[in-house]
Amino acid sequence: MRSVVAFGGGHGLSASLRALRHCAGELDLDITAVVTVGDDGGSSGRLRAERGGLPPGDLRQALVALAGDHPATRRSAGLFQHRFAGETRDGLAGHAVGNLVLCGLMEQLGDPVAALAHAGAMLGAVGRVLPMSAQPVDIEARVRGLDPAHPDEVRTVRGQHQVAVTTGTVQALRITPDAPVACAEAVAAIGDADWLIFGPGSWYTSVLPHLLVPGLAEAIVASPARRLVTLNLAAEKETLGLSVADHLAALRWYLPQLTVDYVVADSKAVGDPEPVGRAAESLGARLVLAPVAVDDGTPRHDPAALAAALVPVLGVDR
Repeated sequence: MRSVVAFGGGHGLSASLRALRHCAGELDLDITAVVTVGDDGGSSGRLRAERGGLPPGDLRQALVALAGDHPATRRSAGLFQHRFAGETRDGLAGHAVGNLVLCGLMEQLGDPVAALAHAGAMLGAVGRVLPMSAQPVDIEARVRGLDPAHPDEVRTVRGQHQVAVTTGTVQALRITPDAPVACAEAVAAIGDADWLIFGPGSWYTSVLPHLLVPGLAEAIVASPARRLVTLNLAAEKETLGLSVADHLAALRWYLPQLTVDYVVADSKAVGDPEPVGRAAESLGARLVLAPVAVDDGTPRHDPAALAAALVPVLGVDR
């Protein structure tokens, strides 16, 4: 059995986990998701502000991506994703059922890891979901060009949502507190892993924050696991102006000791593969190009296609 730890949050991590589920048809995988805990928007942001504790939305999406295939668990997964309609002044409007369940479990059990394990059992999850830290974090970025009248001015943007939708160019990223305690179970999983997988996902708000948690960063560097990066299909608001190669350079910028073995990218999204190949080589990685996008033209990974690209990589023996 190969032990795989996937880092991220939101839709990007969900796509990675669904692809790993497909891989499990050919490879015997033990899957662990390590999820960012900086969300402060939407339902998660409201629950975080009103109830405290970890924002549940990204954790919920990871659990649903790993939900079992039995009809009953699929119905439960659908229920977790159900979002109450109504006006924002309605207390339930906009909340996802799974967010409320996770919030309740975390309050009842007093331990987010235990709460996620319980929710995973409810969904028949074929892997484990862990937070990167048991304490929520805030994401801040130094951003250039927020004001068109002062294009060279650099300002601080606070909050995951605000960083994600920024109209400027991110110059530097940090989290507060600047040294949150890493989830002990996540650190142990990293140490026992055969593979560590980063991306796809929002680079500044879902992928890089893991490298800013000292305990996770130390475990990643020390782990004997091989490392794989899955690149995005298109730039997002927070990474406008950041080339595909720059995404790889950012990993080294925030964790200089990081080495990577493979970089998986969509052959069409990459464009000229030469600079991306050089950026991959600077991390010690081999670039693997494959058609991994859905065929409707939208910048979304197709789980089955991504799995087809991952299987020959993850299946390679040392």
